[in-house]
Amino acid sequence: MSAAPVEPPHQDEPLTQLAVANRLMEQNPGHRVEIIGGVIVVTPPPNVPHERALKKIAAPLAAAGLDDGEESEVFQGIGVWLPDGPEDYAIPDLCLVDADIDDHKITNNCYDPAVFRLVLEVTSNNYNNDLKAKVIAYANAKIPVYVIIDRKHNRIHVLADPAQNGYDSHRVHAPGEQITLPPSIGAEVKLDVEALLKAGQPRA
Repeated sequence: MSAAPVEPPHQDEPLTQLAVANRLMEQNPGHRVEIIGGVIVVTPPPNVPHERALKKIAAPLAAAGLDDGEESEVFQGIGVWLPDGPEDYAIPDLCLVDADIDDHKITNNCYDPAVFRLVLEVTSNNYNNDLKAKVIAYANAKIPVYVIIDRKHNRIHVLADPAQNGYDSHRVHAPGEQITLPPSIGAEVKLDVEALLKAGQPRA
């Protein structure tokens, strides 16, 4: 009498980072979950001043015709697939993209960085992530312009000309200055540093 073959007990495959990130997002509604440089980063939901700063910068982009839906569009919370790792992606607070972005979806609701003209972050408690890890990530993705509204240090960074692991141009602007964003975004856009930083602070 021959014995029936015994199958080993079923073992679940280890979860990929992407699966873990998606599970974290499901378990923490409203949080932003990203994989930057192979590290999963979880950011709490934004507060009202954070959103005011985004509204304040979205307005001049729209006024310059960059949110017309024909050539370009402005979005919040759109994922960009990053080249630094097999599952790396980021979700910038705000982005300016080519209008044909729908044709450039890669996976996990993330899009090809080639259609991103500008990404912007408003710093929160994990501000070092915006000031360091994302500088490398966005530069390596060759996103032309990265703007950081740095609420921690009360200044605005404008980075342009992406290179390996950083941007060749990095200008820091203080309250009282006016910024003209790089022309690569597709139109002339001027920003009032003090107004943007004030919008990002709690009201007394």
